[in-house]
Amino acid sequence: MSLPYLRTLEHSTLATSMADDSEQIIDTKPDELKDEELEGSTSRNDSSDVNIPENDEPTDEAVKTFKDLGVTEVLCEACEQLGWKSPTKIQVEAIPVALQGKDVIGLAETGSGKTGAFALPILQSLLASAQRLHTLILTPTRELAFQIAEQFEALGSSIGVKTAVIVGGIDMMSQSMVLAKKPHVVIATPGRLIDHLENTKGFSLRALKFLVMDEADRILNMDFEAEVDKILKVIPRDRRTFLFSATMTKKVAKLQRAALKDPVKCAVNTKYSTVEKLQQFYVFIPSKYKDCYLVSILNELAGNSFMIFCSTCNNAQRVALLLRNLGITAIPLHGQMSQNKRLGSLNKFKSKSRSVLLATDVASRGLDIPHVDCVINYDIPTHSKDYIHRVGRTARAGRSGKSITFVTQYDVELFQRIETLIGKKLPAFPTQEEEVMMLVERVSEAQRFARIEMKEHAEKRKRPRGEELDDTEQSSGVRKKVRGGAGVICHWLDV
Repeated sequence: MSLPYLRTLEHSTLATSMADDSEQIIDTKPDELKDEELEGSTSRNDSSDVNIPENDEPTDEAVKTFKDLGVTEVLCEACEQLGWKSPTKIQVEAIPVALQGKDVIGLAETGSGKTGAFALPILQSLLASAQRLHTLILTPTRELAFQIAEQFEALGSSIGVKTAVIVGGIDMMSQSMVLAKKPHVVIATPGRLIDHLENTKGFSLRALKFLVMDEADRILNMDFEAEVDKILKVIPRDRRTFLFSATMTKKVAKLQRAALKDPVKCAVNTKYSTVEKLQQFYVFIPSKYKDCYLVSILNELAGNSFMIFCSTCNNAQRVALLLRNLGITAIPLHGQMSQNKRLGSLNKFKSKSRSVLLATDVASRGLDIPHVDCVINYDIPTHSKDYIHRVGRTARAGRSGKSITFVTQYDVELFQRIETLIGKKLPAFPTQEEEVMMLVERVSEAQRFARIEMKEHAEKRKRPRGEELDDTEQSSGVRKKVRGGAGVICHWLDV
């Protein structure tokens, strides 16, 4: 379906709407529109009292290996075992600076190897002088914390590095026992770390040598500012601090002034950007046929793995149930699921036993799942910057990928803001309206089954000791009662 009036609205609608609304889209404060300038080019005009030196050396051409960056032999071998043949741009910029003992601000698009850029200098420091509770890494989401821990364990396996993941949704007592063993690296979400600092006897970070804030803009946007302030008060001032983010916001600039000493800014993206190998499309559709178009695209691109982003937990769960009733192996990941189920969903998707992951923005930051072929924005993000993070789940580390954004009649302005932010006009994804309309009847029936299942789950949760929204394939109730109907749908779709 074409987009008849989207382009013509550009000058009229966009001019007025962006003047009124873009301030709150980028952040809640009126002067947040300056964020793009903040992250912007090397001639960054930060009218504050700090002048951050840029790492401008043309090292990209000359340096080809981790050894050339100053990484020790043991860690170079670990990189080789992980399949890291040569350093990425952000690693080339940040690692030499970090090894010189300086604080670092790393700005790079998602999927560019930011974790390796801070993990290698930290492990090298641990090799030089081993110490318990040596490093604290703060992350915005639980899944990202587990992923960073995996990378540290893989890189540091030959030198015996011990890590601890301290996040919500897991029993505090078992976490206290892990902390009592004094691991080298603690990876935590700010809220749960504060709980342990206040309530776990004998746990303190007074001897900390390194503090890393990964996805720093997201940590601050999730209203963790108070927690971050508390943490900064209880750790030593004489420490090294690394701040990594895909986007530089006013809040991050403020945090950098408070927490870093004479930092070097290593920026490999000069504006809000998506990677070159990512093919981006939009589909302009009526709101009521979103599900039909989704099923049509999943069938058309069958054989690929998909990450589908929804705006709410409820919608992610509903669409997952809908797709299952149509015989598509979908699994949800959202904040209303228990931590074990969230990790279970992620592992099933990572192991390729499920080809479709329905997620809220809890999964849009930092998660590295190499085999994601296509990202679908089922609900368009209200914050334009979130678009960059969502589509960054595909086309990672030099691979190619595809993203498709659903634009309904209500989303035109939001879509125009995204195009303005990334500086590109997106092409339309080719769809056959007649073929999509043939799916209406089957999808409507699957929608009805999904609604009944959602209702049953809601009733279960109201009972004493109610269950979480179920994310297993054997969805109760309706599945068993309407197995015949669901089977017919699967047969129709030949999925």
